[in-house]
Amino acid sequence: MKHIRNFCIIAHIDHGKSTLADRLLQQTGTVSDRELKEQTLDDMDLERERGITIKSHAIQMNYQHEGQDYVLNLIDTPGHVDFSYEVSRSIAACEGALLIVDASQGIQAQTISNLYLALEHDLEIIPVLNKMDLPSAMPEEVTDQIVDLIGCDPEEVLAASGKTGLGVDKVLEAIISRVPAPSGDPKAPLQALIFDSVFNPFRGIIAYFRVLNGQMRAKDLVKFVNTAKEYTADEIGVLRLTPEKRNVVETGDVGYIISGIKQAREVKVGDTITHVDRSCEDAIQGFEDVKPMVFAGIYPVDTDDYEELRDAMDKLQLNDASLTFEPESSAALGFGFRCGFLGMLHMEIIQERLEREFDMTVITTVPNVSYFAHTTKGEEMVVNNPSDLPDPSQLSAVEEPFIKAQIITKSEYIGAIMSLCIEKRGVLNNQVYLTTDRVELTFDMPLAEIVFDFYDRLKTVSRGYASFDYHPFGYQKSSLVKMDILLNGDQVDALSALIHRDNAYEFGKKICQKLRELIPRQQFDIAIQAAIGSKIIARETVKAVRKDVTAKCYGGDISRKRKLLEKQKKGKKRMRQVGNVEIPQKAFMAVLQLD
Repeated sequence: MKHIRNFCIIAHIDHGKSTLADRLLQQTGTVSDRELKEQTLDDMDLERERGITIKSHAIQMNYQHEGQDYVLNLIDTPGHVDFSYEVSRSIAACEGALLIVDASQGIQAQTISNLYLALEHDLEIIPVLNKMDLPSAMPEEVTDQIVDLIGCDPEEVLAASGKTGLGVDKVLEAIISRVPAPSGDPKAPLQALIFDSVFNPFRGIIAYFRVLNGQMRAKDLVKFVNTAKEYTADEIGVLRLTPEKRNVVETGDVGYIISGIKQAREVKVGDTITHVDRSCEDAIQGFEDVKPMVFAGIYPVDTDDYEELRDAMDKLQLNDASLTFEPESSAALGFGFRCGFLGMLHMEIIQERLEREFDMTVITTVPNVSYFAHTTKGEEMVVNNPSDLPDPSQLSAVEEPFIKAQIITKSEYIGAIMSLCIEKRGVLNNQVYLTTDRVELTFDMPLAEIVFDFYDRLKTVSRGYASFDYHPFGYQKSSLVKMDILLNGDQVDALSALIHRDNAYEFGKKICQKLRELIPRQQFDIAIQAAIGSKIIARETVKAVRKDVTAKCYGGDISRKRKLLEKQKKGKKRMRQVGNVEIPQKAFMAVLQLD
């Protein structure tokens, strides 16, 4: 055990985690030069296309240091704020963390938030300055920032470059000398933490675990504590580039178990594995439940595909434990699921994975957040969907979730960022100068305002120099109203939104204008209205496509033309009573790109 080291890599987006992980794999000989490709650990097409890590990946490396063989278990983690749940799971399975900071950009918001996650779990932090080969690198300034943040000695900060391989051997030495070996009792009853799982169509569900106490052997009878299900460990092993079978996985090791589990809901990330005959006394603590931030409905385009969509969501939830969903139905779209996501990027990725991995074409409704509604009778209810909101006559107050937003930017962009945050109903709490030209701004903001396009607009006004991180801190009362969209007097429940009273008129007007462009013209006029309760606040009309019925009347009395026009008018009226309006898929997503 004293020759095992478990560590993860934490950093902001694009600070070079995956590239440095490639160099570590190369240096330790885990991956041959022939197998090595850019971002070796990112195995999803999506990750390669976007250049981001979506899933945390575990891999075991062997390294010889001063004549002694060591086993290093590395878990590479995502950097985007929407995937911080993946990071928290990786951290729970480690004793040390490499904190990587880009030498040309310095410390960013997500660096700080991931660092706090690691410090909460008492991890040994090894600071690494990456991208030292760039001409724009500022090693002295960034080292000072790291020393201020962590309180370490400047000599402890390692200089490295993931691109050229500079300083990688120093990083490996630091891992061996600074990260503590796992502490656990090999003779105690088995206690292992599940930190991830994947679905394999041939083998069933494969769970990844970290052994804290005891050991697991192949063919052992094991029990999952939370679900109380029992299985035989058909195959166990360690995670190399491809999984490697072993007869025993020892204390402190990271491995996988295949036990023929077919049902996705039988494996919970954060569950404890133990032996049936000699079980551990208590389950492993300190694994938080995921709190979804953004809710949206996902519906199959064809209602017959509902069961297929349920299977696809189950399999996806295995691979992404932060996705939550429950069935719901909508008058406009039929049966589907109400899903909870950690943010807008997470929602986009899930939608894309459903299309790529499971061939499911889906319609996604307008995203929103969850609210607390207080009725006049003194009841309190959770509202995840605007259409569940009680009637205004029975409503006394609505509370919405608020977040603390941390924005780190250059001082020249403060004005633009402040006006953006104030426009989004933010209140400035604090402003700290980290260096002469870098500022940290702290705002209290409603979560609903940042769900739509806040992140994109923040990047635009700061020319990409602002980094953003947030965490929820509770609910506050707000003046919110439910805005409905009516087509020819019929309410479209999938387009309803809860919105602040001051922004309702403008928002309603924009939606109506956007829908007028997107809804195809019919043989009759279509009225698009935005309403609050029974009050119409905006209206647009999609004009009818008309045939020129008077074309065959040339000359003669005007009454002949009038007769034909009256006849057409009656037909249009009858058509409008029976005609229904098809809403294209584009219209549901259009609300997101209003500006």
